[in-house]
Amino acid sequence: SGCASLKGTPTMAIEPLTNFVNGAFVKSGASEFLPVRDPGTTDVLTQVPLSPKEEVDAAVTAGAVAFREWRRTPAGERIQPLFRLKVLLEQNRDEIAKIITRECGKTYVESDAEIQRAIENIEVACGAPSMMQGVTNEDIARGIDESMVRQPLGVVAAITPFNFPLMVPLWFMPYAVACGNSFLLKPSEKVPMTMMKLMELVAQAGFPKGVIQVINGARDVVDAILDHPDVKAVSFVGSTPVAKYIYSRATANGKRAQCQGGAKNPIIVMPDADMETTTRIAADSAFGCAGQRCLAASVAITVGDARNEFLERIADAASSRKVGYGLDKATQMGPVITGDSKARIEKLIAMGEMEGAKIVVDGRQHKVSGYEDGNFVFPTILDGVPHGGELARTEIFGPVFSLTHASTIEEAIAMCNDRAYGNAASIFTTSGAAARQFRYEVASGNVGINLGVPAPMAYFPFSGWRQSFFGDLHAQGAHGFEFYTETKVIIERWPKEWSRKF
Repeated sequence: SGCASLKGTPTMAIEPLTNFVNGAFVKSGASEFLPVRDPGTTDVLTQVPLSPKEEVDAAVTAGAVAFREWRRTPAGERIQPLFRLKVLLEQNRDEIAKIITRECGKTYVESDAEIQRAIENIEVACGAPSMMQGVTNEDIARGIDESMVRQPLGVVAAITPFNFPLMVPLWFMPYAVACGNSFLLKPSEKVPMTMMKLMELVAQAGFPKGVIQVINGARDVVDAILDHPDVKAVSFVGSTPVAKYIYSRATANGKRAQCQGGAKNPIIVMPDADMETTTRIAADSAFGCAGQRCLAASVAITVGDARNEFLERIADAASSRKVGYGLDKATQMGPVITGDSKARIEKLIAMGEMEGAKIVVDGRQHKVSGYEDGNFVFPTILDGVPHGGELARTEIFGPVFSLTHASTIEEAIAMCNDRAYGNAASIFTTSGAAARQFRYEVASGNVGINLGVPAPMAYFPFSGWRQSFFGDLHAQGAHGFEFYTETKVIIERWPKEWSRKF
């Protein structure tokens, strides 16, 4: 097994995680290891190796060898292990949800929901025999036919974040292998245990050796992937500065790249919105997963008379949210991922106050009984955040909800669009005209109407605009099949006089 013990024993007493290379769990020859800590207790769960470049090279070589036969396997056969993997995920759902909660900090309910979204991507990827179909035209000129087919790229890789240890890797892996590629993953060094459990299921599902592999590590592993000539495409989800770096280095090396960056997602609250429902949805969006979602609402723009009532209601919702350890059934919000994240979030709250915002609900300096060492930041509400200030433009990635005000919907939409990011934006209203104006004019790739987390289903692309995405083809759906295949156009002419006569 690739998973180490979950018990919080001293770092040196814990057997490090392995890598998963060429169909087997392989001990890394790394000389350095990082502790993987439970965010709710800060106990050490395991150690993750900082694998050397040579181990990346070995995995890419194994993937390239596996690709030779895997690409020749009919698509209908390639998806059979994916069907089995879906069933295995469903059978191991409880165990995986607990692993996610232990290493990521989110609640059990949130972890279970993540598994469902991951499974949905496997289901969509199983449509590869249809989604990979090409096109044909006869007689584009007299006696000449032309067709287009889709062929896999080769070895492809993904570099994934801490906040969704299962779902984000499965934005990429099922599509890549269904299209005939071999797939190499570098998971976040903060949450590597979920992927090692998945590799146990991958081995059971019957994928050929080398088709799916995992190399643990940090930046050195990333750079080795980006520079390796046999890696043909790279997928990434994380912060915008890192997305820019990966996109630039990957494309400079001639690779395809799809790099999802950061976000600062606004919601507009209109005066005609159903305030009770709006507040509940907005609170779930802002504080779900402790605000550590790329689609989390982080700024509310209240319009006209919506200001006072929404502020009062959202403050109550923030104050009453039950914060605790993710496996406790009463918990509605867990910790943030690390102590450094906690310190950064608290620093940004102080910066907002310095810029003139009023702290209506202060989530700093709170402890959870029995988990006093945990990385807990409680829900925080800042009112009157200056639109032109630093806090209004900085991705906090924590349970901090900033409120600002506009007089009209036009002003509110302009405020939505006056920011570098374009990941998600939502409006809460009972007016169809306002909703249409918003969805037509807002500069965002994922748009919600009376929704706080406008996350597309697996058969739609996870769209991001501007500084929230670098590339052309997004994760999921048809974009996934396009990203992981190359189009080849074939033009044929067979004159009768060339045919052998019998």
